Amino acid sequence: MPGKNKINPPRLRPGWTRVPEEKMPEPTVWPASLALGTVLLLWGLVTSFIVAAVGLVLLAVSLAGWLKEMRHDSK
Repeated sequence: MPGKNKINPPRLRPGWTRVPEEKMPEPTVWPASLALGTVLLLWGLVTSFIVAAVGLVLLAVSLAGWLKEMRHDSK
């Protein structure tokens, strides 16, 4: 029965300890938008200045947003 282990966890071997629960960060859109900004910036260097400018702006906004969110999570 899978639910039984949640109610009564198995005993640990002598000398072993349980691993403490870690807080996982919330999912965010910033890494994906940072990657898209990088791609657009590099693509714009090959194709046109406008695409590069859009990529640079997206990259800067994404980096700032991600850093702001990481600073907020660390408090």
